[in-house]
Amino acid sequence: MLTLEDLEACLADRSLLREVQGNKNMKQQILGIYADSRQVLRGGLFICKGAAFRPAYLKEASERGCIAYLSEVPYPEEAGEIAGFIVTDIRKAMAAASAFVYQYEPEDPKITGITGTKGKTTTAWYLKAMLDEWALQKGEPETALISTVEYYDGRLRRDAIMTTPEAPDLHHIIRTARDSGARYLTMEVSSQALKYKRVRELCFQVGVFLNISEDHISPNEHTDFEDYFSAKLSIFRQSRTACVNLDADHAERIVKAARKSQSLVTFGRHPSANIRLNSVRQDGERIAFQVSCERFCTEFHLGMRGRFNVENALAAIAAAYVYGVPLECMKKALEETFVPGRMENYYSRDGRICGIVDFAHNRLSFEKMFDAAYREYGSYKNIITIFGCPGGKAFNRRQELGTISGLFSDYVFITDDDPGDEPPRKIAEEVEQYVELTGCPSRIIEDREKAVEAAVGMAKESEEKTLILLLGRGCEKYQQINGMSIKSAQDAYLMKKALERI
Repeated sequence: MLTLEDLEACLADRSLLREVQGNKNMKQQILGIYADSRQVLRGGLFICKGAAFRPAYLKEASERGCIAYLSEVPYPEEAGEIAGFIVTDIRKAMAAASAFVYQYEPEDPKITGITGTKGKTTTAWYLKAMLDEWALQKGEPETALISTVEYYDGRLRRDAIMTTPEAPDLHHIIRTARDSGARYLTMEVSSQALKYKRVRELCFQVGVFLNISEDHISPNEHTDFEDYFSAKLSIFRQSRTACVNLDADHAERIVKAARKSQSLVTFGRHPSANIRLNSVRQDGERIAFQVSCERFCTEFHLGMRGRFNVENALAAIAAAYVYGVPLECMKKALEETFVPGRMENYYSRDGRICGIVDFAHNRLSFEKMFDAAYREYGSYKNIITIFGCPGGKAFNRRQELGTISGLFSDYVFITDDDPGDEPPRKIAEEVEQYVELTGCPSRIIEDREKAVEAAVGMAKESEEKTLILLLGRGCEKYQQINGMSIKSAQDAYLMKKALERI
């Protein structure tokens, strides 16, 4: 069992420890690590971190039985008799302590980290499905997953709290996956996780870089595009093999950064790509695409709609290629995998209205969505778009999404989407001014359910077949409003309910 004395040595070895205060009984065993005082169990180590931290949280953790705390500053009054590990960098120390407590082992399970502005979730689900097919062939347990939609640790599935969890939760998932016998874990890696060192102690057997465009720029996220891009590129410092999309913007710079990895596998349409996309065609409602590499030249089919998903599939093929996944497992996974909240299609009884629910929430994903609408849903001549923008972050989306939706829609409904501490009406009005600049008519309906009902009602009255794009939330179940997570109906439910009424 690990003790406080072992933790002291771990932090000292990394030059993170300033001093140890309080209780000197360093033989006490550490039974867990927590960043939320409400979750602390007896024998735990408590982390004091973040702008929202209050000393009262440490007092609560102490009362609940924690034996030590980790902090950049001492709190002797609140800590009482428990030991305080005072460190130079709480983020680095939290990652180190989490890896230490849960005894992280670099290749057990093998971890794939996927980053990019768009497509992380779908790529992760595609790759997990390929690895699961392979595991089934070999009689091995299902592989693990950390995604925006859900976490699966080899034993339990649960709704995701954030794209990449904080280090204590992350390492707990990894340890549980290892104990359950899962040989692989596929995870989305957000720019915030990289910037704030949640994944610092991990070794990615494969690090996938999908694409990049300006996003998450705000005082609470990234100060500018360079800060955002640099955070994304840092994934290669801890990746054994880098998988890079040669069709991405700034591909040359991404490839240069990938030199920090031991090996590089490229994918895309580019003639020099290791995993090369040769052609894409519509096969009924499915998409077929041909891929060639050293091992094969063959055609794949996607069960999901959306030509942009070919890029995500290609990324998953590249990662699976590195692991040696059999071709038949790749093909079967792509044909059968559907991702919740991504390109979900719902139809009115007469087929004149098609509602698409998708997580598209930034410039790159909006551009790809409208491209798919025009290419794949050509019989629908009228496009109505419903979306909102978050409060307190990603301010550039208000202009970009307002402009793109206005340019390619026949009507836009602006609604709520995680307004946070900002007045929802204020956000909507900022978006609306950019829609109006394009000449597209629009309307603000803050209540998301009413916005969907209004869009369906408008489509019903139209003489044209109508495509309704309900964007931004996918399968999310909560909205962030005034510092609270408020349960809200999922977009798929709203769309189905509205279509059933007509």
